[in-house]
Amino acid sequence: MSAERFEIVRTAERLAAVGPAWAALWRESGALVFQSHAWIAAWWATVPDRERRALQVVLAWRGETLVAVLPMATCRRKGLRLLEWAAKDHTDYGDALLVGDDSGLVRRMWAYLSSAGGFDLVYLNRLLPGAKARALLEPAAAAGVRLRPNHRSDVSFRVAGDWPTGEAWMASQSKKTRQNYRRGQKFIGESGTLRFRLLPPDEPMEPVLLRLADLKRKWLAGNQLESNLYDEGSLALPALVRVLAETGLLRAFVLECDGVVVAVSINFVQAGTMMAFVTTYDPAFERGSPGMVLMMDYIQWSIDQGLHTVDFLCGAEAFKSRFATTSVTLDAFMGRRTLPGAAAMMLDSWNLVVRDMRRRTVKPAPPQVAAASEAA
Repeated sequence: MSAERFEIVRTAERLAAVGPAWAALWRESGALVFQSHAWIAAWWATVPDRERRALQVVLAWRGETLVAVLPMATCRRKGLRLLEWAAKDHTDYGDALLVGDDSGLVRRMWAYLSSAGGFDLVYLNRLLPGAKARALLEPAAAAGVRLRPNHRSDVSFRVAGDWPTGEAWMASQSKKTRQNYRRGQKFIGESGTLRFRLLPPDEPMEPVLLRLADLKRKWLAGNQLESNLYDEGSLALPALVRVLAETGLLRAFVLECDGVVVAVSINFVQAGTMMAFVTTYDPAFERGSPGMVLMMDYIQWSIDQGLHTVDFLCGAEAFKSRFATTSVTLDAFMGRRTLPGAAAMMLDSWNLVVRDMRRRTVKPAPPQVAAASEAA
């Protein structure tokens, strides 16, 4: 076997040039779309604050064949150059891309990137238990920047079971859940004809995406949150959805009332799993819980199609845990390369200590106050 040749992609031009080789590796590996060239390229082409970012994508070649990718990028925050997954804000599961489990190759790529520098601090999050990038946590990876477990973590809720049909899954839910589903359908249906459907591949996505972004902006504003993915005029969401469509993975579900979208879920299917990427609903129909109705509809659809899992991806929102039968913890790791990075890591650890101390020193409420709070 020939020795590897390593390369760090730093420009948009080189990123485009390696597209065919990267796409071939991605297809052979069976990796998630988050590690595909199309996904990373779509992010880089539409990221709104590129002036504070830099590509740091590590490639491993054997001859003319691309054999592995570490899709990394840096983001400048508070004067620090933070190394993270490329497209991290739109990537639920970060990982290296390669065929098989050559942990030694992943570690050599990490050592090469560590030596090249260009960053102060590393923060790699959302690692699944079986992520190939976990090879960087092993003692043998000491040649590069050392990574340590970080206190931050994410959770992924899933629906998984052996129901033969979607109807059987529905029957397994509690009586209250089934009643809430029917009540939601009835409430929404009072305003017009209610219809659940999967958008066909030849239907234009633009109207649905415009509606989704508008509804999402309202929800974010109401919850005092922000996400540039839904900014008016942003090209990011259409670009990412186009990647899902062009790879044949896209499954876009809508709940309509007289043809008007009251809930939408942009999903994709890989490895026998329905993955829910973006979901939102019209707050004007909130009493009917259109998001919940749509979720129950596409869960049933997925089971009827023979899919073994519905994965709600990252986030511990209550609406996800409501139907989940299992969950997976996604770990995060941090490392420092420079003195400013080391100082930032120490500050992060100190903030955690202070937070824990404050929690321990909070006095419990008197019994009568606690009882009143519980009743409320």
